[in-house]
Amino acid sequence: MSDRLFEDFRVGDRFVSAGMTVTEAAIIDFARQWDPQPFHMDAEFARGWTFGGLIASGLHTMSLTLRLWLDQGVFRACSLGSPGLGAVTFPRPVRPGDTLHVVTDVVELRASESKPDRGIARIRQVTLNQRDEPVLEQETVVFLKRRDAATRIV
Repeated sequence: MSDRLFEDFRVGDRFVSAGMTVTEAAIIDFARQWDPQPFHMDAEFARGWTFGGLIASGLHTMSLTLRLWLDQGVFRACSLGSPGLGAVTFPRPVRPGDTLHVVTDVVELRASESKPDRGIARIRQVTLNQRDEPVLEQETVVFLKRRDAATRIV
């Protein structure tokens, strides 16, 4: 799947990632470095807090989503990065022991008007836990190399 270019995608294409189980240690390690709030780092504190237990940072959930998506290799040959994310929501928390996977749908494709070497894909991603409950929903735009451009890029 890693040899796709912009022209190889279609609106409606769906890609489903492998799963990844989130450990308590991973939640705490990420939080200590990037989001040091006690309900992400201290299991005892978190038991008495709003969520009734330790939860992953939303930033951690976004990072896991990116990793699972990239590990599929779908955009490996053509990704030129992203100008940013659209709305991101976290419908429910990620807890230790949850196994996450990502469903990515191509919702829009168009050629760039200003840069003919690339196309623009809008994708919708839903990260689901082992009960198929969404824990993250987001849309993003990704710039993708076009076939004609691939022969010109050094």
